[in-house]
Amino acid sequence: MGLFKRKNKEKETVQELQKDDRYEKGLSKSRNRFKEGLLSLFGRGMKISDDFMENIEAFLYESDLGADVCELILEKIVSASRKKELLAYEDVRDIIAELFEDLFKDDDLSIPVDSYHPCVILVVGVNGAGKTTTIGKLASFYRGEGKKVLIIAGDTYRAAAIEQLDIWAERAGVDIIKNLEAKAPSGIVYDGIQAGLSRDSDVILIDTAGRLHNKAHLMEELDKIKRVIQKIIPEAPHETLLVLDGSIGQNSVVQAQEFTKVTPITGLIVTKLDGTAKGGSMIGIRQKMNIPVKYIGLGEKLEDLQAFDPVRYVHAMFEGFEEG
Repeated sequence: MGLFKRKNKEKETVQELQKDDRYEKGLSKSRNRFKEGLLSLFGRGMKISDDFMENIEAFLYESDLGADVCELILEKIVSASRKKELLAYEDVRDIIAELFEDLFKDDDLSIPVDSYHPCVILVVGVNGAGKTTTIGKLASFYRGEGKKVLIIAGDTYRAAAIEQLDIWAERAGVDIIKNLEAKAPSGIVYDGIQAGLSRDSDVILIDTAGRLHNKAHLMEELDKIKRVIQKIIPEAPHETLLVLDGSIGQNSVVQAQEFTKVTPITGLIVTKLDGTAKGGSMIGIRQKMNIPVKYIGLGEKLEDLQAFDPVRYVHAMFEGFEEG
């Protein structure tokens, strides 16, 4: 039973969702695009037809959901139409919303920050995806939970990245280990892990280089960083998060596939969802990669990096479809 069918029975849940409207505001462009697109295809009283199926298939593909998700939606629409007539756009909306919910229902969305001391989180992603900004926001997020956080500026190939990370660390009120003169990331990471232990840090966030144009070198570099970490903390890193730019839609799948060749990825962070009408693209990314989404970026402020909540996400994507 999807969010909309539960709505009348669980008014308290919806009211709770509405207390914090960051999801609703951040995903407004995507929500409006879905609403306008479906309404233009599926007016009230219009029955399912071959023409409609062709039109909605084109609309779903243009929405950058990914081929696999589009096929699932089309199959569910056809299956539902065999059981009863689908006479209003709400029928199709509910099918899509419930599918979105189902895709996320078994995902482990947790980060083990309370299970390890310190919890070491390796952050990877291509340049331009918002990796550096995301690390700053993660630092602020965990500090807000009362954790003592340390950032390691491990992208030694970009002085600008180190400087930006330094600004974010100051803004978040956390420590940072950096060296603008360093050339070897593994050396900075080694010093940073040692510093984190000596400072009794709860969470250590490690930035890494994002150069996909030289995958062999990237692989060697990340392997070396992991070996250095494990010399000091054998079970670390405890989480490896891949930052993806949600505004480029399914092109992010290619990036994700390349990084999974380099290192196991335990979770995704999808950024820049507030500035795009492709908020549904993360559905396709999740489906294709079978990696849980753990955070989403909904704006530029520190608090706009939100722990991913599938119910809030689906509500924000479809809430605007309700008619008064």
